[in-house]
Amino acid sequence: MTSNVNIDAHQHYWDPARGDYGWLTPDMPPLYRAFGPGDLAPLRTAAGVQRTVVVQAAPTVEETRYLLDLARGDDSIAGVVGWVPLDSLDAASILDELAREPKFKAVRPMLQDLPDDTWIAHAPREDAIERLIDLDLAFDALIFARHVPSLIEFVERYPNLRVVVDHGAKPPIRDGIDAGWQPWADGIAQLAKLPQKLHCKLSGLATEARKNWTEETLKPYVAHLLEHFGAARLMWGSDWPVLNMNGDYAAWHGAARNLTSHLENAEQDAIFGANARAFYRL
Repeated sequence: MTSNVNIDAHQHYWDPARGDYGWLTPDMPPLYRAFGPGDLAPLRTAAGVQRTVVVQAAPTVEETRYLLDLARGDDSIAGVVGWVPLDSLDAASILDELAREPKFKAVRPMLQDLPDDTWIAHAPREDAIERLIDLDLAFDALIFARHVPSLIEFVERYPNLRVVVDHGAKPPIRDGIDAGWQPWADGIAQLAKLPQKLHCKLSGLATEARKNWTEETLKPYVAHLLEHFGAARLMWGSDWPVLNMNGDYAAWHGAARNLTSHLENAEQDAIFGANARAFYRL
């Protein structure tokens, strides 16, 4: 894959009939149906996006296998971020099995949904995380600001693990700049300073905003992420189809392009493709 390919570094496919999406319920009509590569193809084509990274949406190994099955049959899927029970005795052997699939690139525990905000600091088995590192797999951190201290503890324990923070750590944009800025902004600064050079996804911001958001709504949050992570450590993702709850693919892609239009061409190319390619080993 050449470095100038535009990559959506975070999107989902699912089928509610599979039965393991506990968060996905009929009272979410924009989302409660099957979404597959055929649904995304016209949207990403219109945006000039050639490849995507598909991310787990259910805390089961079975869903990860389902995504890998899709990936085997669709060239647009460049990589899969799956789910593995990292606190389980058999986590390392599951990782060995999944890593036989060339498009298996990373794991994501759904930290935002766990009742224990400190889970990441103490629960994952050391042999499982060391196996991630040995297999050259990455780690997606789905967090809010309240998870930052525990994530820092985890990251410092495993300096050789590649970590990306999903959705800019989900700032509460809908609360407004006064109520929704801290402690998120300080958390971003703390994460970006870690010597491991964490990456961060420029994704999910539209989802965290109020309906009828504008570029101006998102501008300070994008600027803060750019200030601390820089163009070299940000990667754009759509968070489609979750995005459909509060926006659409073209609007968010266009807004992100406009909000980064002051950058050099090479920096924009990095955010919209090259960084994801390098980070996920696509």
